[in-house]
Amino acid sequence: MKKMNLPNKLTIIRMVLIVPFVLVLLGESGGWSWYGALFGNVMEYMDYVALAIFIVASLTDLIDGKIARKYNLVTNFGKFMDPLADKLLVCAALIGLVELGRIPAWIVIIIISREFIISGFRLVASDNGVVIAANYWGKFKTVFQMIMVCLMIADIPGLRLVTEIVMWIALLLTVISLVDYLVKNRAVMAEQK
Repeated sequence: MKKMNLPNKLTIIRMVLIVPFVLVLLGESGGWSWYGALFGNVMEYMDYVALAIFIVASLTDLIDGKIARKYNLVTNFGKFMDPLADKLLVCAALIGLVELGRIPAWIVIIIISREFIISGFRLVASDNGVVIAANYWGKFKTVFQMIMVCLMIADIPGLRLVTEIVMWIALLLTVISLVDYLVKNRAVMAEQK
């Protein structure tokens, strides 16, 4: 069996970090009776612990991609698991934030739906031998979604208006990036004869 390279290890670490992230983020609202007893004295800081875990997990995505490209360590495992780990992390955060009442469920449904649509689209493209690169709208969307998630996890009362503005920008970029992606790559979905 071949030894796993560093970018793939970082992807695995990102996936593993989802569990403690969700546990810390949801805290007592997760229905875990042991949570309050274990963290009672530091409960007011748990949002910041969740934020730190989320940031560390997100940074592994940035780092693993740079290492994989720089040292030509791109693998089939990485091609499949890296985007999956990203989606799992962001979806876990968004669903947890719905549970905490920090973001409306309908916005999360739009964001997650966009990810499913694009993933399905990429599968169809791949079957047709077409590789579709991420576009700038998608990159802007990702940046604003990450900022939004961080602001919502931190839940700082003085930044609630900023958080809401970032949320609306992230939602708008989510829709724009989806439409742009579908329009520019509509030929992929054309029936093959």
